[in-house]
Amino acid sequence: MHPESTEPRRRFAEEARARRPDLAALCLLVGAEGEPSLGEAGLDAAEEELDRLAGLLPHGLSGPRAWAAALAELLGARCGFHGGPADYGRLESSLLPEVLRHRRGLPILLCVVWIEVARRAGGRVYGVALPGHFVVGFGDPEGPGERVLADPFAAGRLLTGQEADALVAGAPGAGGPSPDGPGFTPAGPLDIVQRVLNNIRAWAAARPERTDVALWAVELALLLPAHPARLRYDRAQLLVQRGEFLRGAAEMEEYARVVAAVEPSTAEAIRRRARAARARLN
Repeated sequence: MHPESTEPRRRFAEEARARRPDLAALCLLVGAEGEPSLGEAGLDAAEEELDRLAGLLPHGLSGPRAWAAALAELLGARCGFHGGPADYGRLESSLLPEVLRHRRGLPILLCVVWIEVARRAGGRVYGVALPGHFVVGFGDPEGPGERVLADPFAAGRLLTGQEADALVAGAPGAGGPSPDGPGFTPAGPLDIVQRVLNNIRAWAAARPERTDVALWAVELALLLPAHPARLRYDRAQLLVQRGEFLRGAAEMEEYARVVAAVEPSTAEAIRRRARAARARLN
């Protein structure tokens, strides 16, 4: 880890373990990893942009549909926040400071913009993780009142119940919950950040030359309070790929120790890989 990355990671770890984690702060600190030159001034500028956008929303909004329409008008129509197929091939599409600058991004990052702008203006909005997509919801997810889903990736287009059903079911014609029915559980800040980091790891996995990105995404995920134990092995493999054989072998051995009680054969296979990594130093 480079010395300059220590402070943002410390802050990320502290925020992730806070009683009420701040979604914007966490996503901005992910952005600081992806863009080390951002610095404190860049992080402050991004926070100020979210505040500025929130100040442009009309006062006195009432009801889920009014909030959804106001955000679509401001962020989608006036400011041009949206996404397209090309955005899936860009790392910047997963970095909140870049998304705020260029107003393009992956669905989940555009949803973060909507959530944070609405939250600052007093709106009740939350992320909803649908299979293969991410949208925002308005209204009480547990109550009897109206609930509305909007798609920031499509500049804020409202989803009909039929469209939402198809997304949830994963296939046209299959049954599933609609926006006015049960099943749309809000995604918490840590769930959203974990998904953002998963997207970054998937981007890096398709580009073997970007093990640097894969490594910092794994290391940030390991700082979250709850994470799969397998991430430690993933980190070890990345270290070995990057030529850090001793560190990678040590990580493998530690992971083997963790899984030995439940999967002794897996643990032994991992120990063999650790020995092979150490042998590459000779």
